[in-house]
Amino acid sequence: MLARTCLALALLLALPAVADEAKKTPTPKELLAKSAPAEWRTPDPQNLVYMDLPQGRVIIELAQDWSPLHAANIRTMIREHYFDGTQVIRVQDNFVTQWGDPDGDDKKKAKSLGTAKETLAPEFTRKGGKSYPFTKLPDGDVYAPEVGFSDGFPVARDGKGEAWITHCYGTVGVARDTGAESGNGSSLYAIIGQAPRNLDRNLAVAGKVIKGMEILSAYPRGGEPMGFYDKPEQRVTIKSVRLAADVPEAERTPIQVLRTDSKTFAAVVDAKRNRRDDFYTRPAGKIDLCNINVPVRDPSKKL
Repeated sequence: MLARTCLALALLLALPAVADEAKKTPTPKELLAKSAPAEWRTPDPQNLVYMDLPQGRVIIELAQDWSPLHAANIRTMIREHYFDGTQVIRVQDNFVTQWGDPDGDDKKKAKSLGTAKETLAPEFTRKGGKSYPFTKLPDGDVYAPEVGFSDGFPVARDGKGEAWITHCYGTVGVARDTGAESGNGSSLYAIIGQAPRNLDRNLAVAGKVIKGMEILSAYPRGGEPMGFYDKPEQRVTIKSVRLAADVPEAERTPIQVLRTDSKTFAAVVDAKRNRRDDFYTRPAGKIDLCNINVPVRDPSKKL
């Protein structure tokens, strides 16, 4: 009897160590290191924008399937060199970095749009039910019945066939005036702060920054209302903007994005939702759409 009691006690004492070990979650780096090559995608060079600034290169993936009219207009302006020499005109703390023609509001001084269109039909949402890939997140959302990812973009759905890209960190939107059709892509902004989801469905989303956010988010904040720079010398001049498709392959920046319909992406999300390691003592058990960064990598380097 005594021997059985001692054995049971020994087993009980051993359980916490086993349980603690089971609680630990792999890090995203560990999960990505085990990913399969097929789980990564190379963005279409026709949808990849290189914006070269004095501080380095920012790479934007256009949301062709979500705002095709704006994507086409932006491509036209890029190929006609509209953006070359334009400037970062606004940096509002915890909100956006915006770039474009500083004289864009003055018709006498504004830079010509060339053959690009001055006005476009608003592309604030997308209809089509389940005609596009969608990886649904398990947790709820304040702004929409469903949220998840579609081809790397953070997406919300109303459950009635309408969907939209959300304003998470790194989202690139189309600046506009009061009129819904006044945004043409000549002035763009990137979200650099807490996700302003109230903007969802009120502006067209042109794409998402997949490399270079550390550049856009580090610029000095503007002193004027809404973060506009009050002195011309504070603005940052854009050296050039090109499509990757128009850059010789040897000069392109190698980049791949983890497929958001992959097993590894699901594992990364789950690990972040249930973070258990030497630091986290109480995992949240939930995760917000905008707290998930889709991994990117240089395929020529090891993770």
